[in-house]
Amino acid sequence: MMLFTKRFTYPFRKEQAGLSLVSTLWILTILSILAAQLLYSIHIEQRTQRNFLDRAKYHYAAKAGFEWTLAVMQTDQTPFDSLGEGWAEPLQGQIDDGVQVGNYLNYNVTVTDEASKVNINAADAGLISNLLAQVGASPDDAQTEELANLIVDGQPYRTVRDLARVEGMTSELLYGTQQTAAFTQGVTTPQSTPVSTSGGTSTTGIESLQATATEAQPGLVDLATIYSLDASTDPNGEALVNVNTADAEQLTQIETQSGQGGGQSVFSQAEAESLIQQREFDSFSALIDVQAVSDDLFNNIRDQITTEDSGGNQNDEQENGSNDDGQININTADVETLESLDGIDQGIAQRIVDHRDSQGIFQNIDAIKDVTMLTQQEFIGIVDKITLKDGETRDGLININTASAETLALLPGMDSQKAQAIVTRREQDPPDDSPIHNYTEEEIKGNPFTNISQLSEMEEIDFETFREVVDWVTYRSHGYHIEANGVDGTGRVVSTCVGIIDRTGDQVIVQYWRQD
Repeated sequence: MMLFTKRFTYPFRKEQAGLSLVSTLWILTILSILAAQLLYSIHIEQRTQRNFLDRAKYHYAAKAGFEWTLAVMQTDQTPFDSLGEGWAEPLQGQIDDGVQVGNYLNYNVTVTDEASKVNINAADAGLISNLLAQVGASPDDAQTEELANLIVDGQPYRTVRDLARVEGMTSELLYGTQQTAAFTQGVTTPQSTPVSTSGGTSTTGIESLQATATEAQPGLVDLATIYSLDASTDPNGEALVNVNTADAEQLTQIETQSGQGGGQSVFSQAEAESLIQQREFDSFSALIDVQAVSDDLFNNIRDQITTEDSGGNQNDEQENGSNDDGQININTADVETLESLDGIDQGIAQRIVDHRDSQGIFQNIDAIKDVTMLTQQEFIGIVDKITLKDGETRDGLININTASAETLALLPGMDSQKAQAIVTRREQDPPDDSPIHNYTEEEIKGNPFTNISQLSEMEEIDFETFREVVDWVTYRSHGYHIEANGVDGTGRVVSTCVGIIDRTGDQVIVQYWRQD
């Protein structure tokens, strides 16, 4: 019995020892896996903490760049804007790490003038159509015109991306297209060794692939804005005069811009009153056609004037311009005689005489209403002094000092040649007597425009172009897009701050803010 027991217990103990060893190995394996997972979790947590710390640090670096740029923009006192000023160059700087002693964090900043873009809340259907053509829409397609009208009907928009809700808008028009390379099967390329065939000798070839690059197409989000802004002040910082609401006294105080007979009042008292009777202007160009003698004024004097010779002494009539009936011959009367008419002062009388001298005698008394209020030079001289809307700011004007030639070409009366001439002019070296030398001690590259009337001095900009485009342009801006990046040692952007600022007042106001 004892022998039987020993014979069968030995294998059982051996098998039990093997199971224990396997169990131990499994436990060690599980513990190893758990330990590895724990170490991995610790590593991930430490890495997450480092990434969070880096993002926090570089966020403050980006924020520091943004705040520093705000200070730069607030101290910019030039009454014009130019891509040759310091703010237009990419800005770079550093701040102390704050965590790692002796380490510095880098940031870079770019500033973009919002007035270099088309404001979709202020543009009309014509300008919107031109903008759509620039981003890929067919300029002659009826659908483009319809889409432009729908965009105008949907004004105002909170963001440019809100255009996605407009019927007919596509992602390509709104966001543009990326640069691509399309590969196509090329022609057969002959090999150097001819091969004999039953039909004679021919050459075999290999197929080649040809790459066709497609340039990136910008979208509306790149070329449009809702933030373009300008102050309602003249180049000297004085408030503009609203010719649609100003009283006669305010109108008589409007003087022409320097260089256009500056310092001379444009409107006399009677002219101001005549203008008031005709106003509700929707464009500057309407001013050039304003009558010196309004319809109301004409009705008051029509019985007092004539264009016919009297039956009396011709010499007496030519001397004083009046006939035996007491009527004044507007074809022969001098300025002093015309002033005797009700509502006519020296200003209107002189314009009547000037018109008669340049255009010939009046064929009838109604022709006196053809006498216009402003000469071309006077119109050019006051466009920087006046406005058509109340308010401390003006929206939607495009800056001739910062907009691209492509954007300038979209404006009424403009084309690519005229637009390029504007860009070329502003990039030239300024003459020694340029007014920009009087505005700032900072060196400014180029020859920026310091007022709108300077456009008329360009050979490429005739008066008809000037009167069409003047409603749409400015020479300065008060709305800017600032993008500040916190950048690590490898040049990788870790954090970004984006803001839109308004600097029309004494303090810079952040209208929009986003942190990435």
